[in-house]
Amino acid sequence: MTQADRRVRLTVNGQPREADAAPRTTLVDFLRGQLGLTGTHVGCEHGVCGACTVLMDGAAVRSCIMLAVQADGASLTTVEALSHDGELHPVQQAFMECHGLQCGFCTPGFLMSACELLADRPSPSDEEIYDALGGNICRCTGYQSILESIRVAAEKLRQR
Repeated sequence: MTQADRRVRLTVNGQPREADAAPRTTLVDFLRGQLGLTGTHVGCEHGVCGACTVLMDGAAVRSCIMLAVQADGASLTTVEALSHDGELHPVQQAFMECHGLQCGFCTPGFLMSACELLADRPSPSDEEIYDALGGNICRCTGYQSILESIRVAAEKLRQR
């Protein structure tokens, strides 16, 4: 820890975590480097592509344009928290079944954005899905299978 480093304490995927971070360390670099959670991807580093999306206190945030020190005291959910005991989360299962992933680079961001949407709107309209995914970019697909994945995931979650 250097003189300028700050202790960041937060809850990540239900577990209390803490580590030191330089004041300019982005949240995505903190998650990947200090906490070893590499499921959150670094894409554009400008908050445009959505690959770095995590949930902070239940809301989707771009972790590449947020500083780790800004998350101090927050509760974060990363893509690593979605599956439990080897069982995929319904959103992950739907993406797999409906071919909502291609190369997989953007997938963690889409999954987290979809989880936020479906937590707020269990039966979203197509327009609400389009709006929720507006900050996520996939360079491999035409988005139709991603949209279908979210429709199927919504159904799976309602049946739980």
